[in-house]
Amino acid sequence: MIEFQPQTTTVDDVIVTAARLPPAAGEAAFSVIRLGEEALSTSTRLDEALATVPAVSLFRRTSSLAANPTTQGMSLRAIAPSGAGRTLVTLDGVPLNDPFGGWVIWSQLPTESIESLDIVRGAGAGPYGAGALTGVIQLRERERGGVLDASIAERSGARLAGSSGVDAGPARLTGSVLYETSDGYVPVRGTAAGAADTPLDLEARSASLRADIPLSDVALSLRAAAYEEDRGSGLAGARSTASGHVLSAAVARQATAGQTGWRLQAWRRESDFANTSVAVAADRATTTPANNQYETPATGWGLNAALRGRRDGLGGRLEWEVGGDARFNEGETHELFRYMGGNYTRDRIAGGETSVAGLYGEGSLETGPWLFAGGLRLDGWKNRNGRRLERDLATDALTLDELDPERSGEVVSARLAARRMIGGGWAARAAAYSGFRPATLNELHRPFRVGNDLTEANAGLVPETLQGIEAGLAFEGPISALGVTLFWNRIEDAIVNVTIGEGPGTFPRAGFVPAGGVLRQRQNAGTIEATGVEISARQTLRGGLDLTGAVSITDARVDGGTSAPQLTGLRPAQAPIWSASAGIDWRASDRLTLTARARYESQRFEDDLNSRVLGSAVTVDVRADWRVNDTASLWLAADNLFDVEVEVSETGTGVEGFGPPRTLSVGMRLNY
Repeated sequence: MIEFQPQTTTVDDVIVTAARLPPAAGEAAFSVIRLGEEALSTSTRLDEALATVPAVSLFRRTSSLAANPTTQGMSLRAIAPSGAGRTLVTLDGVPLNDPFGGWVIWSQLPTESIESLDIVRGAGAGPYGAGALTGVIQLRERERGGVLDASIAERSGARLAGSSGVDAGPARLTGSVLYETSDGYVPVRGTAAGAADTPLDLEARSASLRADIPLSDVALSLRAAAYEEDRGSGLAGARSTASGHVLSAAVARQATAGQTGWRLQAWRRESDFANTSVAVAADRATTTPANNQYETPATGWGLNAALRGRRDGLGGRLEWEVGGDARFNEGETHELFRYMGGNYTRDRIAGGETSVAGLYGEGSLETGPWLFAGGLRLDGWKNRNGRRLERDLATDALTLDELDPERSGEVVSARLAARRMIGGGWAARAAAYSGFRPATLNELHRPFRVGNDLTEANAGLVPETLQGIEAGLAFEGPISALGVTLFWNRIEDAIVNVTIGEGPGTFPRAGFVPAGGVLRQRQNAGTIEATGVEISARQTLRGGLDLTGAVSITDARVDGGTSAPQLTGLRPAQAPIWSASAGIDWRASDRLTLTARARYESQRFEDDLNSRVLGSAVTVDVRADWRVNDTASLWLAADNLFDVEVEVSETGTGVEGFGPPRTLSVGMRLNY
């Protein structure tokens, strides 16, 4: 079940065994949604669980079961979704965003391994820093208990995932594993489909191990994890693979009334990505190789430190935190391109290094019915050693050799909020905030291709920044809850893909663009302003019936300024105005639980010029759980019950791609 409690209640202290600090008391003054283990247990993928919250989604409507890794970035509030994502995703403080592209490989974390998560909407600032432009998703890994889930699904789908722990002397070992495979579905259907259209098949696996070691009043956590996946891209000859591993270490001491708490953490992530793209014939009967991105080695590492204290003063309970963090990324893409005469004729190496480091201070005061919270950050960013090298394979002659100048700057960001308990379960709050997101290595240096559409990189990109204000009113009772939030956000120097040419034709640097294709470039194209309202409700009825509902309305518009005047007044690509969800949970007996979820999205646009319209859609998912005993349960689920064709993409020639058809699955779950 989705909990909206942080808007109206204090974030309580929690007992932890892992080396992490509990949520700060001041978080309750901001817009926070918490998903607990109960809500996560009915979803097999984390991004699908997050999508139960309106306006929380990947770049496209497709879940990570079928989405290319480059479109698995997460965005909040439908302000301006992007493949890189405008949301920072962390696991116990360690960023999960890829060091090269900023996207998140969701198969690296099975839902069974997550104890709970918080969705903090609005720019992060405070302890979050770079990347938390539209918010942050904080994941907390399981500490106690165990879960094993095994299932099969249509189209040869199979999944086995589990997470459990064991005590080893004074230490606690917690491990998680995942294996998933599916033959997938063909996204292009009907008369438009041809022999070139193939299924979005998937094979993914991941594993992790964490050791929690008590050292007197200090906790030490060591974690290692690895993942790999191989998937089809829906066209003959087009595939992608992603792999990586991460190591992290954290040590922490909890803050009490008479003791200062602290946390010190370091992490290192290595990833690789390969992707082949093709050009599609007009009759979709054949494809021709267009690009072979055969490896993209990247490394990210960082550290963070925090000092937290609390005491009584100023007429209430005062909590403060000061700290700093630094992140460093380096990587490059290795590609073959310009396919002619049955062979690739050129290769490319493009990449560089990025870094960002900052200091912050955060504090909160709870006095009587009031809670005040605020934070201030100062960050410095740098892009260096950027290079794009292209070579003719036949002659070994350089066709392009670009060295990008070093760029750097500073960003000040802040957030401030107040909440007042009105009485009778009601609370009112208001907040103002700012944040920023530096461009990823992928956006800075790597051009890419989807079908016949080409997008050029731009090493001159500067960080995009966001300023926002919001106000909310919430009610929390024993059997019901209601929350309403109004917000206004403005993104400056927004990084968007701007159309600069149409095929057929040959363009500088990009080369040939075929008929029906377009040429775009990533640019800091003006500003994006968004005004919206979010409404959520929950009601428990007699007979074991729980009802939930939420709606998000976001009107986002682009002002392209002088750099992209053709975008002024248009909506950002992939940004729907309306997004809504509704759910019913019925405990029909002490053994049987029935669940239904519906999700609606209004139309969105595939492109920056709003010329390719993706229609609105309503989907319904249902599930039945039968408790066999205190440990085991059986479940049956139908996703997209009414087999609705959800349009997720559209080419320049009007060929539509669709989301998954109705999918039946059955499984067994053990809780211990």
